[in-house]
Amino acid sequence: MSKYILIIGACGQIGTELTYTLREKFGSENVIASDIREGNDDLMQSGPFEILDATNYDALEEVIAYYDISEVYLMAAMLSATAEKFPMRAWNLNMNTLFNVLNLAKEKKITKIFWPSSIAVFGPNTPKDNTPQNTIMEPSTVYGISKQSGERWCEYYFKKFGVDVRSIRYPGLISWKTMPGGGTTDYAVEIYHKALTQGTYTCFLEEDTKLPMMFMDDAIRATLQIMETPENEIKERSSYNLGAMSFTPKEIAASIQAIIPDFTIDYAPDFRQQIANSWPSSIDDSNAQKDWNWKAEFDLEKTTKTMLENLKNRV
Repeated sequence: MSKYILIIGACGQIGTELTYTLREKFGSENVIASDIREGNDDLMQSGPFEILDATNYDALEEVIAYYDISEVYLMAAMLSATAEKFPMRAWNLNMNTLFNVLNLAKEKKITKIFWPSSIAVFGPNTPKDNTPQNTIMEPSTVYGISKQSGERWCEYYFKKFGVDVRSIRYPGLISWKTMPGGGTTDYAVEIYHKALTQGTYTCFLEEDTKLPMMFMDDAIRATLQIMETPENEIKERSSYNLGAMSFTPKEIAASIQAIIPDFTIDYAPDFRQQIANSWPSSIDDSNAQKDWNWKAEFDLEKTTKTMLENLKNRV
């Protein structure tokens, strides 16, 4: 018997690539993509698509019933930099969509949920180096507050109602296939585009701002891996730390200059610098390694090589 999967926020940076990967694995007709707007032509033609406002419980319930959905990947969210400009809209989107999905699982209308958290759950008082799984959080951004709140609700619904919800704290994500959508780590995607099109880049963070990052292929692989892990092996029901690499703008620029020697970078920090300052510089993901054998495959050198090779064909 086929399982039917719903992706909410399928047109976003992660959602787009997750949709393609899940359709390749489970069959296009078994993976329903949805978003509040249409996506690119490739996404729209790759399988079923629904225009869906996931803050509307009835509309979400209707789609789940119509397609007999068993698993939901809730990827819709307003990210860190954008959320600071629209705090109440961010809170409404990030929290109400989660409550709707959790409540549908509580009512046994779906069996499994993936909900992404973020390194934004950590704050200025969190240990910056090798940030532990369990530590002081105290997030200082709207996005981080919503993600920490979401983690607590996920664990509550698991303990109180047996809802099988799984989560990982994504670091900054780097992809050549899709552009980022308003996050503080977006510079690590923009820099590759600018290196190829203009040969120079003005970074909105200071040169020595070290942040945890991950190539998108690793993030998608981790997402599928945690969802395929037997339920009794998932020990963290808030969200798992997930790590791959950490680097500064200066270091990513140097990795580009190894391939494009004439590339130059300068720095004009803006409001995103304060957000970045509140986040970890590296992550301890030993629990994910232990519980579901997580291991990243991409380091900075491999990421830069892959990004530039693939973007050359696009610019």
